[in-house]
Amino acid sequence: MHKEEYEVSVMGGGHTSAPQTTTVINMPRDISVPDHVVWSLFNTLFMNFCCLGFIAFAYSVKSRDRKMVGDITGAQAFASTAKCLNIWALIFNIILTIGHSAPLVRAQRL
Repeated sequence: MHKEEYEVSVMGGGHTSAPQTTTVINMPRDISVPDHVVWSLFNTLFMNFCCLGFIAFAYSVKSRDRKMVGDITGAQAFASTAKCLNIWALIFNIILTIGHSAPLVRAQRL
């Protein structure tokens, strides 16, 4: 954990013989959990192979909800699933695009 030290001085500390006290405050770091909502929305609207984009969008929203509640572990799990689904949706759609364009290119050559 990250520790920051702050010195607390007593009012008129220069005139008294009281010892100065030090307070240590543990500040939790803000852990950034990417929820991949924009990527999932793009896959839902443009490349929705077997509804993978829509399912990824649902997991992204769940990740964002978990992050708002403060459940970082749950948010990371849902975000990881959304990322995996988005990657598979992208791969399948690249393969489908190449598969659909290849016959068109071949037909134009003939």
